[in-house]
Amino acid sequence: MGRRSILVATGWVATAAIATVIGLGAIRLVGESLTGTPGGVRSEADIERALASPEPVPTAGPGTTGTALAPPGTTSAAPSASSGARRGFATDGGTAVAECGVGGVRLVSWAPAQGYRVRDVDRGPDDDVEVTFQGANREYELKVRCIGSEPVSVADD
Repeated sequence: MGRRSILVATGWVATAAIATVIGLGAIRLVGESLTGTPGGVRSEADIERALASPEPVPTAGPGTTGTALAPPGTTSAAPSASSGARRGFATDGGTAVAECGVGGVRLVSWAPAQGYRVRDVDRGPDDDVEVTFQGANREYELKVRCIGSEPVSVADD
């Protein structure tokens, strides 16, 4: 009976080892989508660069009316009447994206940094828009105007 117990234990250990190897192989096959950040980890400088440059908006293909299509994954409550550029702005308190259009400048989106909250927002469209990020010890106010058709951060009056 001692020999049978050794065979059972050896079989169990071998089965556990094979299952572990298969599991590790499957995780490696799936890759970053399961175990990491898709696209890698971005530095703060990379994020600021990405926010500062407007994303290209694809236009309709040949034989269509040439109207702009919304980027994938974005939604809008109403069609945008923008005719100017879209630009991102970053402060230590948070980030915002603004665009110039027929009615003036408009805040498209805003997000506070970790440890901050949005205290006040004037989203426009208007001559100028602003968002205030409030932290425990500091407050950042971002004010944006259109100069030409380009959104530009300006000092508070």
